Amino acid sequence: MDIADRLTEILDRINSAALRVGRNPDEIQLVAVSKTHPPEAVQEAYEAGQRIFGESRVQELLAKAPSLPSSIRWHFIGHLQANKIRKLLPVSELVHGVDSPELALDIDRVAADLGLFPRVLLEVNVSGEGTKFGFKPDVLRARIDELLALPRVQIEGLMAIPAPVADPEEVRPAFRLLRELRDEISAASGTPLPVLSMGMSGDYEIAIEEGATLVRVGTAIFGHRPKPGAEL
Repeated sequence: MDIADRLTEILDRINSAALRVGRNPDEIQLVAVSKTHPPEAVQEAYEAGQRIFGESRVQELLAKAPSLPSSIRWHFIGHLQANKIRKLLPVSELVHGVDSPELALDIDRVAADLGLFPRVLLEVNVSGEGTKFGFKPDVLRARIDELLALPRVQIEGLMAIPAPVADPEEVRPAFRLLRELRDEISAASGTPLPVLSMGMSGDYEIAIEEGATLVRVGTAIFGHRPKPGAEL
C-alpha cells in the first residue's frame, strides 16, 4: 500500500470508530505525523488530500515547510523548548504540548512581542510517569484559571500521550481520564475546551471512542523509519 491507500484506510477506520459510539466523524481530524520523514512523503500525503501535519522538532519543521505547499497546516506535537518559541509560533497552527505554567507564560510573552494569539493544548501526564512531560491533573486543576487568564495564549483543550502498553485496550482508562478531566475543568471554569488530542497509530480508534477530536498518526501512514524514542 502506498501513502494514499494508507490514508484512505485510516480515514475509513476513523469514520467507523466514530459511528460505533454515535459520534459525527466530522468532529475528528487526522494529524499526519511527518517527523523524520522527507518532504516528498509529506507531498505525497498532501496530494492524497491530507492537510494537517505534525512535527516534533522546530528545526526540522522550519527546514521542511518552505519546500511544501503553503496551505499545509502545521501542528507542533513535541516538547517545546523556551528558546525555540519565537521561531515556532509564526509557522505552527496549533501547539499540542504545553506542559508547564512556565512554558505557557513564555509563549504568552513571546506572542505579545510578535503580535500573535497562538492556539495551544495543555499536555497532561495521565499515566503518572515521573519521566514524562505534562501537568499532573491536580496541578492543572489548581492552575487552570491562571492559564486561561493569559491574554495571548488561546487554550483550546488537552493533549496526552499515555504510557505504552502491549494491548491497546489497556490505554482506554487513560483516554477516559483525559476526557473527564477536560469536562471537569471546562465546567468549573466556564470555558469551552473542545479539543482532545489523543491516540496514535496503535490506539487511535479507542481514543476516538473515548472522545478524541485530534488523532496523531505517523507510522500507519508513512511506515517505519529508524529513529529514537516511541513511534507515533
